[in-house]
Amino acid sequence: MLNSFDYGWLNWGSLVLGSIAWIIPIFNIIRRKKIENRNSLMILFSMGACAIALWFQISYNNYLVEINDLPAIMDTIGTLNWVSAVLLVATITLNIISIASNRNVLSN
Repeated sequence: MLNSFDYGWLNWGSLVLGSIAWIIPIFNIIRRKKIENRNSLMILFSMGACAIALWFQISYNNYLVEINDLPAIMDTIGTLNWVSAVLLVATITLNIISIASNRNVLSN
């Protein structure tokens, strides 16, 4: 299986899904018309994209372990830890802001 899949795509997929995880709540905050059920579904998609992005990074690190590329792990694990924390905290914060702005519009 190691030769049949280019594991470098996991990094690109993680970047794309992480961006989607941030774009969805920003779009919900900016959007004028708010629909409560649709906003909840979009928040679910945002958190799902964040989770899959993090899973892609874990899978890539697992691949590095399988091929015994310890120098690559040692070079990237610190940055990966920091970037994963930023992705998670920013996604949660943006979704909380999205929920709060949605409640303000619906109550008016």
